[in-house]
Amino acid sequence: MRVIALSNEFDFKKEFAKIGSSMAGVKIMEKKSKLYFFYIKDLKTPAANILKQDSLSIGADLVVPKDTICCKDEFVDAILIATKRELEILIKKQKLQPFGLKELSSNLKDLIDQKRYRPKIMGIINANSDSFYQNSRFMNKEAITKIEQMIQDKADIIDIGAVSSRPGSIGVSQKEELERLKPIIDSIYKQKLHDKVIFSLDSYQIKPIEYALERGFKMINDITGLKDDKVCSLVASYGASAVIMHMQKNPKDMQKNPTYENVILDIEDFFQQRISKAKDFGIKDIILDVGIGFGKSLEHNLILLKHLRHFKKFGYELLVGASRKSMIDMISKSLVDDRLAGSLILHINAIKEGASIIRVHDIKEHIQAIKVQQALDEVLL
Repeated sequence: MRVIALSNEFDFKKEFAKIGSSMAGVKIMEKKSKLYFFYIKDLKTPAANILKQDSLSIGADLVVPKDTICCKDEFVDAILIATKRELEILIKKQKLQPFGLKELSSNLKDLIDQKRYRPKIMGIINANSDSFYQNSRFMNKEAITKIEQMIQDKADIIDIGAVSSRPGSIGVSQKEELERLKPIIDSIYKQKLHDKVIFSLDSYQIKPIEYALERGFKMINDITGLKDDKVCSLVASYGASAVIMHMQKNPKDMQKNPTYENVILDIEDFFQQRISKAKDFGIKDIILDVGIGFGKSLEHNLILLKHLRHFKKFGYELLVGASRKSMIDMISKSLVDDRLAGSLILHINAIKEGASIIRVHDIKEHIQAIKVQQALDEVLL
């Protein structure tokens, strides 16, 4: 007899089926094959004691402060540890309990019922002269040549912006933004390139957005997170997709001491408000972006990437753009031209944590990395 240690990330369904387990057995065992961890903040102490006992009774557990049993404090933080099967039982039990546990039950259900999406690559075209990565800057005919190359490299989406949003940058007028974009958009429309790939406009100003939507663009990537009602109306009227990105303050001062009470919960609240707004305006296709580097410290960025799957609770695709950003320099002291490896690591981890759209400067390299990771995920013993 020999024993082989398996990766915690192996494909449960395929491995169980391989050894001859019945389909019914596969479904049962899959729910027992992975542990889930949930940080529960500000849980009423009586609720913590009830949840602790209910968890232990089914084989799960709740980590609580040592004096919780005495109800010393009104609220406590706790960490729930359970398999999917145990969570399903726990969710049913908590529906009948007081002290806010019914609401907790609903939140847990949202967090485990998560739709999967195929990973997609969004290529970056900057039609300006001051974006942080010089090799992403293209104007007029040069931009079209790069777009054609991106299509050949199998990009799923191409995101075009004419205004830099790097830290410290200052916006430009709608007129100037449109002047930069117009030749590129016109060429895309004339050559019917929008039949070959989805085009996204990285903008939050009305005139450029309207011009792009009129000429075949299907997505608006708004760093202000649909702050402007007129943008909401436009996106809805064209049936376009909307990327709601979180940004603290604005590009000019967003990196001046960014502060959050809890970066995950604060961004969750922001998304909740902007999703509701988008729906009120009739926007149906929503994509969420936590805004890596937009009003976040290195620690904030790492927390968001590490626990990205939290935002899957909303049921929408998640976009991540960490490509060649300065957070990589903060970790490894590397200039922008030398940050490809760091970008690949961050983006592959983001996909594992639930991201399905990756905004990148280096398309071919990311597609290769994703294919290799998928091969590892799918391999059988």
